[in-house]
Amino acid sequence: MTRIALCQIPVSEDPAANLRRARESLARAADDGAELAILPEAALTRYGKRILELAEPLDGPFVTGLAETARDRGLSVIAGVFEPASARDGGAARDDGRVRVHNTAVALGPDGGIRAAYRKIHLFDSFGARESALVVPGDDPVVVELAGLRVGLVTCYDIRFPELTRALADLGADLFTVIAAWGSGPMKEEHWATLVRARAIENTTWAAAVGQAPNPEAADGFGIGRSMLVDPMGVVRADLGPAPAVQTCVVDPQITIVTRNAVPCLEHRRLGVNRS
Repeated sequence: MTRIALCQIPVSEDPAANLRRARESLARAADDGAELAILPEAALTRYGKRILELAEPLDGPFVTGLAETARDRGLSVIAGVFEPASARDGGAARDDGRVRVHNTAVALGPDGGIRAAYRKIHLFDSFGARESALVVPGDDPVVVELAGLRVGLVTCYDIRFPELTRALADLGADLFTVIAAWGSGPMKEEHWATLVRARAIENTTWAAAVGQAPNPEAADGFGIGRSMLVDPMGVVRADLGPAPAVQTCVVDPQITIVTRNAVPCLEHRRLGVNRS
């Protein structure tokens, strides 16, 4: 069994303030015996045009600060950041002289080393937003070994695309970590809870979904909280509600085995069926 911490924190525009808050939440997670702590999407800074100037490379102050806490506490960490995109990736200067960035989930080992970086594949060009104006999409699903688990990395809008989590399951993921800055609005909270459960159920795989807590000083609507842990049968083992919180939960691989023995749907796929 692995103890994981859902670190549901509010995020401001100030990276230094966010780093302090993030490190405090990691310390609480470690004190509660967590082996893996998960911070939300965009933990570096809130969404907005300023992400173009506040983005940092993965060896910048924000990730370095998280890595120090990971190393000091012997804790694996997943967190959402923005990193500059290279010209090769589509981050070259546009007419306004600005570059685009990657929306990245970085995974740190207990030694503070970077184990993986997942660049968000599906960009949120929906509900009137246009993430692609600021962000370059990634191309590759990522599974990383942390705290004795094979962890599939998922970021926010990705959860609406079942083909990604299915690819992660095929790559051997024991757990999906879904980091988010989910927007508020009609039916949005229902979508969030339903989609996280659906991805767990259809893949008979644990899902740990961690969102930003609402920031009362921000009017952009990002952050509804509702971080949750869902088991492979779709049972919600933890739901943090809307307030800031750090909660440690247990991921038990035996439950995965029992569920897949009862519902071997991954084995029942008929991949050769003609789709035309």
